[in-house]
Amino acid sequence: MKLNELRDNDGARYKAKRVGRGIGSGKGKTAGSGVKGQSSRTGVAINGFEGGQMPIYRRLPKRGFNVPFPKEFSEINLGRIQKAIDEKRLDAKTTLTAEVLQAAGLIGKIYDGLRLLARGEITSKVSIEVVGASAAAVAAVEKAGGTVTILAPKAVPAEG
Repeated sequence: MKLNELRDNDGARYKAKRVGRGIGSGKGKTAGSGVKGQSSRTGVAINGFEGGQMPIYRRLPKRGFNVPFPKEFSEINLGRIQKAIDEKRLDAKTTLTAEVLQAAGLIGKIYDGLRLLARGEITSKVSIEVVGASAAAVAAVEKAGGTVTILAPKAVPAEG
């Protein structure tokens, strides 16, 4: 094969049909749009329009509620903390805060605080400060001889 023999695979480039270019093309006159009506004209916008009938999105009832400004927490599991201690990325003797875990590369952004979850096992005696923790996580840390301190979430400055 030579450079002058290189070419695309068959069908790799779609050549658009030229519509409205005479009767012989098979797409002349109405250019494939049929005869009369809204969809044969320009500026068609009929998504969700049901011909004057009450649309489905208005017939169905509204349900639920979305919290406008939900609290967003970073999460970490016990197994990741134990693995970092085993790899000497964390010192079990220091108090583990969100900033310490972030500096060790275990969590990314802190958001509104850190939440401790119970996946994995912890065997080291650690002291952890978090905004929230699952009951199973607290029990596992205390079983290993450590403590979990639950802090108040970060206060959002009031606007006004």
